[in-house]
Amino acid sequence: MSMNKNHYLAAGVLAAVCVSAWLPAIGQSSTDNDEELVLEVTSPRLVRDLYETPAAVSVVNAPDIREGQQRLQLDESLNTVPGLFFQNRYNFAQNLRLSTRGFGARAPFGIRGIRIQVDGIPYTLPDGQSQIDAIDLDSAQRIEVIRGPASVQYGNAAGGVIDISTALGDELPQGGRLRLDGGSDDYRKAAIQGNGVEGDTSGIATLSWLTFDGHREQSKAEKALFNARVARDLDSGRRVTATFNALHNPKSEDPGGLTLAQAEDDPEQATALAKRLDSSQTVNQQTLGVRFEDSALLPGQLTLDTFYTHRDFAQQLPFPGSSRIAYDRHFYGISSQYQQESTLAGLPLVWVTGLDVHHQSDDRRRYSVSIDGDITGQTQAENQSATNVAVFGQGDLALSDELNVSLGVRFDRLRLAIDDDWLQDGNDDSGNRTFREYSGVAGISYKLAPRHQVYATLGTAFESPTFTEFANPNGGGFNPELEPQQALNRELGMRGMLGAGLSYDMALFSIRVEDEILPFNVGDQTFYENAGETRRNGFELGLSWEISYAWRVTSALTLADYELRDFVDEQGDDASGNAIPGLPEQLWVNELEWRGAAGRFAALEWQYVGEFYAENSNQTLVSDYWLVGLRAGDSFRMAEQTVNLYAGIRNLLDQDYFSNVRINANANRPVEDRGYFEPGPGRTFYAGLEWVF
Repeated sequence: MSMNKNHYLAAGVLAAVCVSAWLPAIGQSSTDNDEELVLEVTSPRLVRDLYETPAAVSVVNAPDIREGQQRLQLDESLNTVPGLFFQNRYNFAQNLRLSTRGFGARAPFGIRGIRIQVDGIPYTLPDGQSQIDAIDLDSAQRIEVIRGPASVQYGNAAGGVIDISTALGDELPQGGRLRLDGGSDDYRKAAIQGNGVEGDTSGIATLSWLTFDGHREQSKAEKALFNARVARDLDSGRRVTATFNALHNPKSEDPGGLTLAQAEDDPEQATALAKRLDSSQTVNQQTLGVRFEDSALLPGQLTLDTFYTHRDFAQQLPFPGSSRIAYDRHFYGISSQYQQESTLAGLPLVWVTGLDVHHQSDDRRRYSVSIDGDITGQTQAENQSATNVAVFGQGDLALSDELNVSLGVRFDRLRLAIDDDWLQDGNDDSGNRTFREYSGVAGISYKLAPRHQVYATLGTAFESPTFTEFANPNGGGFNPELEPQQALNRELGMRGMLGAGLSYDMALFSIRVEDEILPFNVGDQTFYENAGETRRNGFELGLSWEISYAWRVTSALTLADYELRDFVDEQGDDASGNAIPGLPEQLWVNELEWRGAAGRFAALEWQYVGEFYAENSNQTLVSDYWLVGLRAGDSFRMAEQTVNLYAGIRNLLDQDYFSNVRINANANRPVEDRGYFEPGPGRTFYAGLEWVF
């Protein structure tokens, strides 16, 4: 885009102004007058103080996750984290799409390149694909976000980590709560939660049910979620925790992507084929995880996590042909890590090492569907399996009270295999690919004062193609020309607190990716190719200012430049120098929050999303837009019980915008006939009541 140089001039000026303004205040910081705030982060696996962590890490706690929110999608909680871009909030069949620093943008559905985990249980498969439809935000207590490569910690994740912790029974006051929501487009949601403690055992369970007609035709959704955790302290220093999560999604409809002319004519319509074929999905998923923590057996802390997930999935895509998909998935594994404090050459050393073994097995079927929606035959029956075995180690060495250095390395062996059971087509598409990948990170952290830190990090990361992305455009089996993409990340950051009111988090990043994986279309089917090289440079700034007890301002700014290099686009033209599609180069989110007495609150949020392109060839520019939202609530005490009332307005100014853009869709059609666009809703309302007892 044309503003790249201005981006970096603005970022540099802003960073210089901030640093020059803050350095005098930093020098006045004192540990004599107030206690040092210690905020531990666990998502980098090496548990440590935030101000000793050489990475861009953000933490969101329960009030910001729940208060006055619908708790439908992660964007509600994470909008004010710099560097994150969300799309597809309102299409429950395709689910929320998330990108950070350019990673994840290529996904037509779900999430790629970003590690998602809940209570130590991975929601990211060994092949790198993540589904987040089973995340229960009614139970969420804390979310940590790493922006930048996380392959040293978790392997197949080049873009970062979202680590969600749900509440334990002994973390909340004993009792229960009931929430009832309603709003525009026949939005209805009910949630009930109960928790308690008995001796050394605590438990909590949450059940919710959602129905939603959606703002477009063919966009209804129904979903039930159950999340339960039971923890028992065995003896001093030992605890076992069991987590069970279940998703029942009887139907989520998909209205399909519109052309620009269709979206301008009637943004609430679905495509004719989506309605005719009743495009939708059905999902049932169950997950069981067990964590064992022991700080008594060995000098350090031992953590063992084991899990099993079963997912039964069926979907009709919004076009005829080989478009009805079903699979039965088994995903299980074990992760172990051991952390200890020791010394090296007389200097304090904190280190962690561990082993991950995860296995995914999908029994997949695909069927051919006529334009009238009749199944005309089966086209696929195969087992897709992925096994990842990895070892990792990381350590922080304190050269002084202020200066830390960090080194980490990880080795992954990832094997993906297809066993073709559908031989009636005369082809045996069986095969396998094995990747052996090393990831490394080196970082340095310096405390200017107890609550002010600067850091620099150099890290490598890899991201393998998923099974979906391995589809061969020239036949079945694996695409032999597709390779994992490799990233080199350089980052310089600064974070701190000024007095008791203002916290800041700045990061400059520069990433080079070789063999970038990008989508293209043949007919209505999406395939993937390596794009040579991409370049991503950017500046992220997060601010939180507690002006007073009553007022708080939060701001998240992202300025970035995402560029294709050495790449031929879907028309066979040289696209070098084009912008990576699907990524706005300016994001700015702000929230002004007021808190009164006895739980009364109000919050005004406004966000700007810059323009971006819809395809590799940069022929279609998607316009920028502003969104404004408002939410407010009040609390009433009745003896030992509390009633919370809340309401919200989304898109207060009734802005026309696209909540999702299907990147590189329908590349075989003329540009004006490509179904890129999913219009967002106009002004919508919701309100709710929570009874705490």
